[in-house]
Amino acid sequence: MPVKILMVCLGNICRSPLAEGILASKLPKDIFLVDSAGTGSWYVGRNPDERSIAVAKKNGLNISNQKGRQFKTSDFDTFDYIYVMDSSNYNDVIALTKKQEQKDKVQLILNELFPSENVDVPDPYYGIPNGFNSVYEMLDEAAEVIAKKLIAKHQ
Repeated sequence: MPVKILMVCLGNICRSPLAEGILASKLPKDIFLVDSAGTGSWYVGRNPDERSIAVAKKNGLNISNQKGRQFKTSDFDTFDYIYVMDSSNYNDVIALTKKQEQKDKVQLILNELFPSENVDVPDPYYGIPNGFNSVYEMLDEAAEVIAKKLIAKHQ
């Protein structure tokens, strides 16, 4: 049975699809399964934002076939690790937990780079010029750390 990792952001069209694609590209597919979800329901069934697709493509990844979905409480049972993009996503996901075991699965993704600093991945949707490139670089760096840890633990 594969080790399952879920990436979560607000709408599941910008940050979490990138995080899913980046991490999946760094892990053996026979051992790990990576998915993504949003805390909101606005983009369920839709493809990632075209800017996320473009920055992924520029970096050799194809995320264009992903479809948005909303985080659900059953994800706590399905996934072994849940990485959220910012403190708002963290609070939204933690609010759905019923037991400590579920809370223990949820982490801010950039805490992998900056332990206990609770740094947010900025949402590039309305953001700064070059925001999608910056987000890609942050997520790539965090995914590298996560991949090394997961491979060491599960191989």
